[in-house]
Amino acid sequence: MADERERWALILGASSGFGEATALALAADGYQIAGVHLDRRSGMAHVEEIRARIAALGREAHFFNVNAADDVQRANVLAALRERFERSEAAGRHSYIRVLLHSLAFGTLKPYLAADAADAISRKNMEMTLDVMAHSLVYWTQDLVRGGFIERGSRIYAMTSEGSSRVVGSYGAVSAAKAALESHCRQLAMELARRGIGATCNAIRAGVTVTHALMQIPERDELMEVARRRNPHGRLTTTEDVARAIVTLSRDGTEWMTGNVLGIDGGEFVTG
Repeated sequence: MADERERWALILGASSGFGEATALALAADGYQIAGVHLDRRSGMAHVEEIRARIAALGREAHFFNVNAADDVQRANVLAALRERFERSEAAGRHSYIRVLLHSLAFGTLKPYLAADAADAISRKNMEMTLDVMAHSLVYWTQDLVRGGFIERGSRIYAMTSEGSSRVVGSYGAVSAAKAALESHCRQLAMELARRGIGATCNAIRAGVTVTHALMQIPERDELMEVARRRNPHGRLTTTEDVARAIVTLSRDGTEWMTGNVLGIDGGEFVTG
């Protein structure tokens, strides 16, 4: 029987990189889009461009310029979505979050050890990085489940990287966050299954991809050079590579795929 529910994608980190590409790809596949991002005024023109591209595909685009790791702002976003979903119910349509993508890249690149304590990572730096890039996935999922947004067929994804298990000089706190994120995905997958919700949760490990986050890493040039040599395709992964895979994985037939770290990298990881 055809599923006539109104499909929505909630993208955390929707204004650039993997979030932007996935929002556009899912809109092209029939999803309405809710995007959470954090941009200064100078970045809002690009956000409007994304919204216009989604609208041109005949889909809704509701974007929220807030801190996705803030409890109050998360509640405000979900309240706005609840109001929108209730309008659908009143019109005889049932809406749900088919895809949640966690693609938040905001953390410190400070070293653990430095001669001057001011140059080394602090407790606040560490806690902020882990909270934004890992723990916030749990809090969003909790509220989405409690609010009835997550249903049979929902797919939860979180963007990880090789840095979860390999050392890059300036990547210590982010590496810790990615390792925690993968652990959270495993735990959420198990708990969602035991609750019988019919939703899945997987981490997506992309190959080295040119994004704003990558360009902040001091070792970026070396990372890109090594990735090109390692990747059997001889090129870097693109955000579109990842977005197309997420679209495909979010279709019916992947209900038994959960709790995994899914590599979307053209064979880069295994070749290395």
